[in-house]
Amino acid sequence: VQRHDSSSAKHELCNGSLAGEGEGKKQVMANELARSLRKRMTPQEIKLWQQLRYLEGFHFRRQVPIGPHIVDFAEKTAKLVIEVDGSQHNEPENLVNDAARDQYLRNKGYKVSRFWNFDVNQNMSGVIDKILLALTD
Repeated sequence: VQRHDSSSAKHELCNGSLAGEGEGKKQVMANELARSLRKRMTPQEIKLWQQLRYLEGFHFRRQVPIGPHIVDFAEKTAKLVIEVDGSQHNEPENLVNDAARDQYLRNKGYKVSRFWNFDVNQNMSGVIDKILLALTD
């Protein structure tokens, strides 16, 4: 499995090559970037996806464009976004970016749940329990 830093690719959507493009072109490029990210998921994203896709009564999508961002997973009916974060998200610049991104998503009516790679690897049942709790809030 090829590893990637999905956060840098996702930030390209709002900070990089798409800036100044027309709205239609932005959406096409966002969809293409999301499709590319689905093919290059991290091992932790793959592990979590294998669990999310079988949660009865919910329909999760992966690498979903929402406004200028691409989120790891979204359940649109429940308005829940799930992010799986590696250690790079603990760096000061990324903490600021993640806070702004979370605020944008909350302003759009989404709840945001973030999980560390470590938790996905070592405590999947706890991760799923927290997701189920967020889905039923």
